[in-house]
Order: sequence, then C-alpha cells, then structure tokens
Amino acid sequence: MKKLESAFEHMLFASRWLMAPVYFGLILALIVLLVKFGKEVWFLFSHIMSATGSEMIIGVLSLVDIALIMSLLIIIMFSGYENFVSKMEDLHSHTDRPEWMGHIGFSDQKIKLIGSIVAISGIELLKAFLNVDNVTDRHLAWMVGIHVAFLVSGVLYALMDRLQTKGH
Repeated sequence: MKKLESAFEHMLFASRWLMAPVYFGLILALIVLLVKFGKEVWFLFSHIMSATGSEMIIGVLSLVDIALIMSLLIIIMFSGYENFVSKMEDLHSHTDRPEWMGHIGFSDQKIKLIGSIVAISGIELLKAFLNVDNVTDRHLAWMVGIHVAFLVSGVLYALMDRLQTKGH
C-alpha cells in the first residue's frame, strides 16, 4: 500500500508539468499582442497629420493598454512557472533577471493581476470618455459600473490578503 501511495504522490508531483504548455501558450499570446502593438504604432504614425488630438491620445492609451497586458503576462508566466512548475535555477545569476523573480508568491500574483485589471479597465474607461460622442450613455454607465466593481473587488481582496498576512 505504501508503494502505491508513493507512486501516486510522484505522479501527482510530476503532473505540475502539465502547466508548461499553458505557459508556452502565453508566450504565443505575447507574440499576438506584439503584432497588435506594431499595428497600432503603424496606424498612429500613418495618421499623425490627419488625426485629432483625442484620436492620438486614444491610440497612445491603446499602446499603454497592450504594454500593461504584456507586462502582466510576463509576471504570470515567470512567477507561475517558478511557483507551480520548476525553479529557473540556471537563470539565478543572469544579469537581466528581474529582482522580483522568485519572490512573487501566489497571493502577490493575484494582487498584481487585480491591480492590472483595474488599470486596464481605467484606461478603457478613459478612452471611452475621450470618445464620448461615439459612446452611448448606457454603454458608458456599464463601463463605469464594471470599473467600480473591479476597483472595489481589488481593494477588498487586498484588505483580505493583508488581514490574512497579519494573522500569520
């Protein structure tokens, strides 16, 4: 019975590698976002003389939005891989290794995710306000409501996380 238990535990431990293709998929998502970023930059430069100030600001906010999402994916990939799959031992002495790598836990990862969602939602809301003539009041109200829900959820989650940390 002990051998069966041990074999099961080894299989369970090895199953963490099933997450590796997920992280590879996120690398592919980075490539997709990079193409979208390039397309947006091309659009901005090709319309630099004809676009209004608001259109340029919306375009730049779209670039910031994509950059935030890509940064979030990097954090999720690195911290998720190190927390759930395997340590990146060969990269510990790499000169370009970010300081936070290996130090972001699951709870920190969720806080960063929620913070990024709130920031992305805020950017989308700002873009809608800058383009208010083309957005219905109902759509704008939904966007504000959803942003407030994200904001309140983020604050409550951070508060719960802080209370949990104080308990330990």
